Amino acid sequence: MFLTRKNMSQLLTKTLKTAQYTKLRTQTTTPTSNEDSVNYCANIVKSHDYENFLATLLMTKALRSPALVIRAFNVEIARVQDQTTDPQIAMMRMQFWQDTLKDIYKTDQSLRQVPANPVAQELFKVCSVYKIPKRNLQKLIDSRQRLMKAKYFGSLTDLEKYTDDSVSAIYYTMLWLAGVQNLHADHAASHLGKAQGLANMLRSIPMSSQYKMVYVPMDLLMKHDVSQEDVLRCRDSENMRNCAYEIATSANNHLKKARKIDVPKLANQIFLPAVAVNNYLKKLQKCNFNVFDRSLVQGSATLPLIYYFMRLLNKY
Repeated sequence: MFLTRKNMSQLLTKTLKTAQYTKLRTQTTTPTSNEDSVNYCANIVKSHDYENFLATLLMTKALRSPALVIRAFNVEIARVQDQTTDPQIAMMRMQFWQDTLKDIYKTDQSLRQVPANPVAQELFKVCSVYKIPKRNLQKLIDSRQRLMKAKYFGSLTDLEKYTDDSVSAIYYTMLWLAGVQNLHADHAASHLGKAQGLANMLRSIPMSSQYKMVYVPMDLLMKHDVSQEDVLRCRDSENMRNCAYEIATSANNHLKKARKIDVPKLANQIFLPAVAVNNYLKKLQKCNFNVFDRSLVQGSATLPLIYYFMRLLNKY
């Protein structure tokens, strides 16, 4: 295959960015332990977002490290609420990341002025080299801050808007890292983000009682005559399963739409987490949409193999 002038230019740009990022990774402002900050980011993703961690490991070497940093940043924001039951402390921790992101994008900012947090410093390096637009990273913070204040979704449309801001935004950022600027890829990212976000919401319902959060949209609860108390007490019922069915159906529709879109080959590896989304929705269907079924909590032993097989086929 002959490289066109455009392809050669893109390849050269990616090579230079990878070299710049590698050089920045060797810089630090604080004493380091045996593992560098990228390994720290990788361990955070592995511990709290294992399925996405597996998918990220199968990305090309040039994209793997910056992608893990973006996912680590997302994990840090997402788990703010898990680290405390005090709303004020949670908001303070979220404000830290709000201020950190603001600092990262200051003109003529240097690594020494970024907070001595491994994820924050690695994020600064990635943003500096790849010139990542701030808007998508900002969406990750803003969407979760709004949810922390509202504590519920009024409708399925509201929930889908949240998933677009909190999940699709990650895929938009990954595409930017890979230099994929393509409307079809963005369209697929939007659908996949919504599918994954809806699936994640269904998964989190059994844990909602711990944080006094009801993630099932209010319009569905009213439609199927399910109370918030029923959700918080993890009461399985036919009506509750009908709520889950509607959300799962929406997730499956978004997943199908994403997979039907023809995207650049490089985007396929970015969208590999679609495999895990499909896997969960199939398990939920086998459980007759009982989101409280304990089998849904168990990990899939075959998922890594499916990931690998799909990566070989360059599909998602």
